[in-house]
Amino acid sequence: MIAAIFTALVAIEHVYILILEMFLWTKPRGRKAFGLTPEQAEATKSMAGNQGLYNGFLAAGLLWALIHPNEVFGHQLQLFFLGCVLVAALYGGLTTKRSILVMQGLPALIALISTLLNV
Repeated sequence: MIAAIFTALVAIEHVYILILEMFLWTKPRGRKAFGLTPEQAEATKSMAGNQGLYNGFLAAGLLWALIHPNEVFGHQLQLFFLGCVLVAALYGGLTTKRSILVMQGLPALIALISTLLNV
């Protein structure tokens, strides 16, 4: 139960990131979230949309894992997609912004450990 809750939270977080990157990137909320000037946001808009799409795929995979009718396969999907989120958070935290390690990496790590422990 705990694993499912944390996995759902990670999925919701990635839907939110998708919205920020695909639809709000050049808007005040998106610029504030990523610390961008209007010029920077406009120049990187298509790149951000692509990133948002990838975050959406992660969210979709996590949600698929939670609703899959085959519990064993759903568990495997959960491990795979949580691992993907964790790797992305590690990379982003080391190359872009350290806070990504906490904001994205920590929830994914908690969900992954919970899933491994099957709690």
